[in-house]
Amino acid sequence: QVQLVESGGGLVQAGGSLRLSCAASGNFFSINAMGWYRQAPGKQRDMVATITSGGSTNYADSIQGRFTISRDNAKNMVYLQMNSLKPEDTAVYYCNAVISARNWAVARPYWGQGTQVTVSS
Repeated sequence: QVQLVESGGGLVQAGGSLRLSCAASGNFFSINAMGWYRQAPGKQRDMVATITSGGSTNYADSIQGRFTISRDNAKNMVYLQMNSLKPEDTAVYYCNAVISARNWAVARPYWGQGTQVTVSS
């Protein structure tokens, strides 16, 4: 069984910083891409940033230059460093990982439970 557990959310003032962490655990063969998504109240879940197993990254335009995604393959972890936070960054942030449970299995996405990030003005 695969689990993704996020940590690091909280309340911060505009202009501040937070670092989110996500740990993948359980019995699986490999992790492909990992990423962060967010969902504000009444809105759809949107991609924030993704990173491949080789380190290639992709960012949403709205957070370009302010957020940095990174991962530690040895620890099965992905991070999101968020700087210059704005009130519009307020949302529940979800960790995502595309994982192959077995070497013969098709990789599929897994989701964490989400962590709340609130940015006050």
